[in-house]
Amino acid sequence: MTPTFRTGAGRRSIATVICGALATGGLAAAGVTALAPEEASASSHREAPLISGTPQYDNTDVYAFVSPDKPDTTTIVANWIPFEEPAGGPNFFTFAEDAQYDLRIDSNGDAKEDLVFRYTFKTHTKNDKTFLYNTGPVESLDDPDLNITQTYDLELIKLRNLKAVSKTKVADDVPVAPSNVGKASMPDYNALRKQAVHKLAGGAQTFAGQADDPFFLDLRVFDLLYGGNLSEVGNDTLKGYNVNSIALQVPNSFIAESHEQPVVGIWSTTQRKNAKGYFTQVSRLGNPLVNEVVNPLKDKDKFNASTPRDDGAFLENVTNPELPKLIEAIYKIPAPDEPRNDLVDVFLKGVKDLNQPPHVTPSEQLRLNTSIKPAAKPKRLGVLDGDNAGFPNGRRLTDDVIDASLQVVEGELVGAKNDLGDAVDKNDKKFEKSFPYVALPTEGSRGPLAKGVDGGNDVRSQLGDALQPAGAEGSDDTRLIAASAGAGAGGIVLIGAALMWWRRMRNRAY
Repeated sequence: MTPTFRTGAGRRSIATVICGALATGGLAAAGVTALAPEEASASSHREAPLISGTPQYDNTDVYAFVSPDKPDTTTIVANWIPFEEPAGGPNFFTFAEDAQYDLRIDSNGDAKEDLVFRYTFKTHTKNDKTFLYNTGPVESLDDPDLNITQTYDLELIKLRNLKAVSKTKVADDVPVAPSNVGKASMPDYNALRKQAVHKLAGGAQTFAGQADDPFFLDLRVFDLLYGGNLSEVGNDTLKGYNVNSIALQVPNSFIAESHEQPVVGIWSTTQRKNAKGYFTQVSRLGNPLVNEVVNPLKDKDKFNASTPRDDGAFLENVTNPELPKLIEAIYKIPAPDEPRNDLVDVFLKGVKDLNQPPHVTPSEQLRLNTSIKPAAKPKRLGVLDGDNAGFPNGRRLTDDVIDASLQVVEGELVGAKNDLGDAVDKNDKKFEKSFPYVALPTEGSRGPLAKGVDGGNDVRSQLGDALQPAGAEGSDDTRLIAASAGAGAGGIVLIGAALMWWRRMRNRAY
């Protein structure tokens, strides 16, 4: 039987074990607010020394929820490459080719993955004699003007006692939605997004591509816990940044052990190929905010290379957490007594009668009860506010893990009623109502047009022709001159510069 938790004063009577779930699942969240964008670190954004130097392999967040429009399925969203500046060209954001991006499922609670969905990517370049990501407006994923493209293979690995019993390629050469360069380059990015959704057998579907970073918060925690001042909140630190997303929607019956045991554990990993040609795990993520402040510096890289079945090595970080002591030192809020065995019960097991599998082996995973139907009106505080379909029962895109964790860490459920939060209660962009649900990425080129420029394509539509390889129909100079004739006086200078540049490139090539 699934318990129903109440709001208001009733929340304070919830079992302490729930307090532990929230306080640990989002332990770093207590008091998390804002830094300047270039210095920020959130959820698993730049959370460990080694991975912060290799963003292509850095898993930022994992979400898992029963699909709101298809409740017989579960959707998993995992994001990589933190703090993608939308205008970060000319080399926009691609998945690494020497990496394995994995979504891992523990169906029976033994801390061992039973299913692995593995994504591997390839990059394709049409014309390496130009610096451009795209050579004209892109209207489809196979548009010849999309110069840099990626595709991926998806492999399903079934395991028993950590040994692979089968490997099946379930998708091959699926196109990736590109980075959103801007309106001139991608006038209808939503159409490109839709083309990147790929149907799989059995009612499953997959997506890979750029998206708006769905994590919302005011993050100033690393400025000595807000510099001792909680009044300066309300700025969504991740507003305007993008990530690279992988999304997978699969039937609940496929990932759950049985109808009687519907709870699954979910986490993601990144493996990078080393100099000897072997793959080594460099990133791991389940619950949000764990490796930032639960683990001290000495354990961060170790955690990223570890597996859930070995989480006993980090037990002391949970039973004797640093964060409550820091809050007490700065804000004079008494830290709960240690050891925090209440945190162990739920952080490593799941909430009893909600998302804790029977005979569970303690380990850090994002646990989801796939039998709990989506809420008609999701509440951002999830279980804390009586919505059992939300965090820490999985994690929806709309769940405010910061506020939920902040209120619990500061004593909401043990008699110290509070409504503390970071004043950022929702994402800056609306999420989609259907798969892959993440919001469209912020475009790289935005803002008012320059003086004297209208909304037309002008020279831009001619760039693709100008950059065609030598030998294509018509001479290079003829195409450029024709372009200048249609561009008007304002385009003559640009066309002249393009012509000179193209001649130099052609001479170099030959």
